[in-house]
Amino acid sequence: MSVPPAHYRYHPWVLEVLARHGARPTPATPPELVHDFVNDLYRYELRRLRAALLAGEFLKVEYYGRVVALRGRYPLLSLKPWQWVV
Repeated sequence: MSVPPAHYRYHPWVLEVLARHGARPTPATPPELVHDFVNDLYRYELRRLRAALLAGEFLKVEYYGRVVALRGRYPLLSLKPWQWVV
């Protein structure tokens, strides 16, 4: 006996934010999977930012502001994955 796949209804505003990151989950996509994707993308961008700092592309005093701005582009990470769905 097989278990039917789960269906998730994402909040419309969540789908809008996810689309900005190139993520378009289907109703069968678990929120935890999408959360992991967005978290990995955020961490990748943080590493790129740190590498740019070390390469001298901007001054160290600018780093904090850039990290805060980057974090502002990922508001969904402040929510639990189950909060993304209706």
